[in-house]
Amino acid sequence: MWNQLQQTFSGKRVFLTGHTGFKGAWLLQLLHALGAHVKGYSLAPEKNVDLYQQIQGEHFCYASVIADVCDLKTLQGELIRFEPDFVFHLAAQSLVRRSYDLPVESFKTNAMGTVNVLEAMRALSHPCIGIMITTDKVYENPERGIPFTEADALGGYDPYAASKAAAEIAISSYRRSFFHPDKYPQHQKSIASVRAGNVIGGGDFSDDRIIPDIVRAIERNEPVVLRNPQSVRPWQHVLEPLVAYLLLAAKMLQQPQQLATAFNIGPAKEDELSVATLTQIFFEAYGMQPTFQVQQQTTQPHEANLLLLDSSKAYQALAWKPKLNAIEAIRWTSQWYADKATPAAQKCLQQIQHYFEL
Repeated sequence: MWNQLQQTFSGKRVFLTGHTGFKGAWLLQLLHALGAHVKGYSLAPEKNVDLYQQIQGEHFCYASVIADVCDLKTLQGELIRFEPDFVFHLAAQSLVRRSYDLPVESFKTNAMGTVNVLEAMRALSHPCIGIMITTDKVYENPERGIPFTEADALGGYDPYAASKAAAEIAISSYRRSFFHPDKYPQHQKSIASVRAGNVIGGGDFSDDRIIPDIVRAIERNEPVVLRNPQSVRPWQHVLEPLVAYLLLAAKMLQQPQQLATAFNIGPAKEDELSVATLTQIFFEAYGMQPTFQVQQQTTQPHEANLLLLDSSKAYQALAWKPKLNAIEAIRWTSQWYADKATPAAQKCLQQIQHYFEL
């Protein structure tokens, strides 16, 4: 797999939005290791402890632009001048609870930011593959325990989910209106969307996410506060969806018409664990006894308790399957944080190397 990806991306130009975020910083290192020339486009990191800061991410960039995806003029200028072979759009307002506080910003960034990336790609005059990253939360979720397929209805209770569903609708519209697969020989753009969620891994320091919450509690010697301990999620290590994105982009070079569609990226059904179970496994891998308390839900905004994905479409089309089960993913993540002696970039690159050796 590594050789295949290296052949695809070595020497290629990759425009990566959201490169200062958690997933973006991991993807930046992965692309750099594959020999790609990466131009990052993102807002500045929010915190000094963010992974991008820890790895000194600018050293992995061919160029780094600190700007907003909502600024169409700047975005379009930077993208067109770079003439990328691939676009990976990760920039987003990615926190459910923040979307309740900042709904307008969430819709603007997630929906219109995606439109702006697509519009900028429309102005390119050469072939380009676009991978648009949304979330598993784009589906209308009655919480019946049935895994969602890509054909299921889009929706969204909270502003985050709804804004990402809106982004999916925009992607579909641009694909049909401007990048139709049947007209690929004319426009030479192939656009796919990828729906993955509940990604864990070392270096995530976001607010209101379970792993960063656990790490902060450990550092403060306090019990972890769990809002929804029985919520079930398809936990996966960050390298799983990132490698799937890269495999999809590589295969789209050979099948630009057939693969211009939406894909779920998630683990096997047996890897769907509750928040409480994840917390226990994380503590044990860290070498500590788990200590947590449950927060009463009287004033908490709605968050889905059950969300499952059917990823068989990706398994079949991409010949991709997760390499780590949920327990392994949690342990890898815990061990990343527990290792205080090794620099962050080195820890990431070690896990990347280990992943491709599996």
